[in-house]
Amino acid sequence: MAKQGSGSILQFAPLQSSVDEGFWHRLSSLKLNKFGIDDSPIPISGFYAPCSHPQVSNHLTLLAESLPSDSNDESTMPPVIRGNRNRCSVPGILYNTNTMEGFHALYKQGLLKAEAMKIWEDIHSGKAVEDCAVLSRVLLISFADLKKWNFHYWFAFPALALDPPATLVDLRPASQWFTLEEAESVSAACNEWRNSSVTADVPFFLVSIGSDSHAAVKHLKDLEACQRDGQKLLFAFYDPCHLPNNPGWPLRNFLALISARWNLKTVRFLCYRENRGFADLNLSLVGEALITVQQGWREQQCVPNAVGWELNKGRKVPRCINLAKSMDPTRLAISAADLNLKLMRWRALPSLNLEILFSLKCLLLGAGTLGCQVARMLMAWGVRKITLLDNGRVAMSNPLRQSLYTLDDCLNGGDFKATAAVRSLQRIFPAVVINFL
Repeated sequence: MAKQGSGSILQFAPLQSSVDEGFWHRLSSLKLNKFGIDDSPIPISGFYAPCSHPQVSNHLTLLAESLPSDSNDESTMPPVIRGNRNRCSVPGILYNTNTMEGFHALYKQGLLKAEAMKIWEDIHSGKAVEDCAVLSRVLLISFADLKKWNFHYWFAFPALALDPPATLVDLRPASQWFTLEEAESVSAACNEWRNSSVTADVPFFLVSIGSDSHAAVKHLKDLEACQRDGQKLLFAFYDPCHLPNNPGWPLRNFLALISARWNLKTVRFLCYRENRGFADLNLSLVGEALITVQQGWREQQCVPNAVGWELNKGRKVPRCINLAKSMDPTRLAISAADLNLKLMRWRALPSLNLEILFSLKCLLLGAGTLGCQVARMLMAWGVRKITLLDNGRVAMSNPLRQSLYTLDDCLNGGDFKATAAVRSLQRIFPAVVINFL
């Protein structure tokens, strides 16, 4: 790639979102079993990692563990596990509304401004230097239609806008910016940083290079010490973007921190990218930018403008996903049962013909001790159509030995075994088509 720059405005590649189905499944469970109609904001955690492919950017991903636990404890914070090199944690907030009208009525610019203000406050308080993960945030608004399993949602990645924008002086592959000795030392230092459980998920850091070409990776709080030593200094960050001419979105708030906290006018930055888990200086970029913000921009009470709503195919509109096939409990039960049979065929019985099992119809004579177990085993083996024949009634002694009955079935003289067994089998596996004679 040729050298880029010559006084153009520095442009950033937007973050892209990705949501695992497990996230929506847990949100549904929380909505039904814990939150109810309470639409208070829910803290979440997103995850991203440095770009690891020359043609594909990494996404910011939400997983099931991005949400609080769906247990009955009082905690409303999602669990945060640090040290995973492939999961740099990004704090955020979710506004899940009760109605579609409420979703459209949300004051989106106000919500974005509020999240940007949190970043601005963390910059001025010094928290962003001590824990740089707070420099990036994720905002998600959603409406979960649990009757149809439709999920409407819209992501924002709040970014503080420099005024005027930063000017790009130089941008080139890192391999063209460092000497051979520096490149070797920088790669080794970055790999060591990434392989340490203490720093693997620390996404913003310093790279200092001495006069002997020796490189060291430092925490942001060590800036003043590096400046006193007179070393060549780069502000580095994990860049999820793969583009050769644009740094990734996290650099926006990093530059805001550098300007507001340290009042630097000229900034050299390293967009750290990887290949197969190791630093790739051909893919990584080194750039130089000029920051000339207006007087008063750095004041804490003057919160900069915020940008960051994700586009949907180039338009400012929300996204929608339908997960009826994968999230309806009956379908989930069918999927899980079928998977067990498929695993058995794949691992032990290649000749097992599941289609024959699925199409079988069985008449089961008797719903006693043996009949109860046979009915359950038929369902486990994929039989979906069963007819029961038993005109006896459930006695008080039956539930201990006959697994389809409970004490309730014994009351008032006892239910007919066939009808009680049908009810029980349908509760166990709603997809079964079962009748009684």
